[in-house]
Amino acid sequence: MNTTSIMRLVFFKDAIEHVSRISRILRQPRGNAMLVGVGGSGKQSLTRFACFIGELKCFQIELKKGYGMNDFREDLKKLYKISGENDACRDLSLKY
Repeated sequence: MNTTSIMRLVFFKDAIEHVSRISRILRQPRGNAMLVGVGGSGKQSLTRFACFIGELKCFQIELKKGYGMNDFREDLKKLYKISGENDACRDLSLKY
């Protein structure tokens, strides 16, 4: 995932509250959250911003046609390898 891309965000009170919640969750050991909402509501952008604030890396699995168990297993191997390096990766996202 390219972390140097520019994100143009408009912050409102609810978005700031969500970013602070996500940041707090990501700082905790074994912290996890399942973000649920309609498409385009900012779940991915706010999560990426919270990772940026906490100086964490995001790992995103992109689901595509023909994506199967073997692909998922390979993506998890990559995630575990990255995570084992200095606790570098704390966010896993699924994009479909």
